[in-house]
Amino acid sequence: MKQAVFALATLFFATQAQAHSPVLTNGTAAMSKANPYEIEDPEHSKAIFSTLTSEAHYYRITSDVSFEFYVGITAPKNESCGLSRSFSFDVLNENFEKLDGRDGHNFDWWAWYEEWGKKWYWVGPEIGKDFKADRIYEAGTYYIKVFNEENVGKYVLAVGDIERFGLRDIFTMRKKVKEINAEYWDESDC
Repeated sequence: MKQAVFALATLFFATQAQAHSPVLTNGTAAMSKANPYEIEDPEHSKAIFSTLTSEAHYYRITSDVSFEFYVGITAPKNESCGLSRSFSFDVLNENFEKLDGRDGHNFDWWAWYEEWGKKWYWVGPEIGKDFKADRIYEAGTYYIKVFNEENVGKYVLAVGDIERFGLRDIFTMRKKVKEINAEYWDESDC
């Protein structure tokens, strides 16, 4: 009987997991040019929650094979706050030369309700279309630089578009979502 209940619970949670895997970066590394945050498995969808505190953030993708590339940026939308800061990003090659990028300052951010997490976001620019990849990057090393004029504020970097959740992800997701909600949807942080 316990096995049947576990199987049904697993099926229920697996069907509910239709979102980017949440990742919290706060307190990990400096996320600097010299010490970037490593994005493993770049096609696997991730929502990387972070906060600029005076310097641009850098992410590194290294792949031995070509891969479908998606990146977009959002910001938490608090009920009592408007969009206080926009964010931009550049995609750089292994020599930190700009290959592509999106200017969030000159972008018309729009409100979006994310069903799985039950939260509102401001959606900014993306490389891709409708949260999906629309190009292939060759094997190699790439960097994503996230910034704004002041290099301050809370943002979410979405990468990849293949939704894949293991049992461990499903069981740890509730704790992550609770931490994210407390940190990123704080109404006093307008």
